[in-house]
Amino acid sequence: MLYNIIGKNIDVWDKTKEAVEHKMDRIHKLFPEDAVATITLSLEKLVSTVEVTIPMNKRIIRAEVSDYDMIAALDKAVDILDGQIVRYKKRMRTKVRQNAENYMAEYQTILVPEAELDEEPLYKIERVKHFEVKPMDAEEAVMEMEMIGHNFFVFRNGETDALNVVYKRKNGSYGVIEPEY
Repeated sequence: MLYNIIGKNIDVWDKTKEAVEHKMDRIHKLFPEDAVATITLSLEKLVSTVEVTIPMNKRIIRAEVSDYDMIAALDKAVDILDGQIVRYKKRMRTKVRQNAENYMAEYQTILVPEAELDEEPLYKIERVKHFEVKPMDAEEAVMEMEMIGHNFFVFRNGETDALNVVYKRKNGSYGVIEPEY
């Protein structure tokens, strides 16, 4: 695995790079040899944030953790990545069993030992909601989202007629998810 270590508001020295690579070596066996992990270290008002992004098989494995200690944040991020890849492996095993020919190539690229996997269901859906999807612009969707007190809102874009999602980000700003066809 290759590491691309970036610093925001912080200088990344050789010792820091070595520490990051040492921590990331815990999970490097779970990814293909040619995988590239982008690790962004930032420091803002004494709070360290570690963001790790690893593109893999048309998916992105990502973790972002903030803590007062950079190494503790990195440890938590590595734990999150480990959990995500194990869940992904379980999902791929289920798909392989259902349709072995279509998913075998993707399944073989993940190298998690079989002993780490258990047979619990991955997710339990407790509630299903139905609602009318109205055409509107993103600003109107943000207003609707704030009125109902959620942190995301699904709407039909009035200009493109595509389904979009607005969401509230951790820093208080808003984002829009637009599908690509």
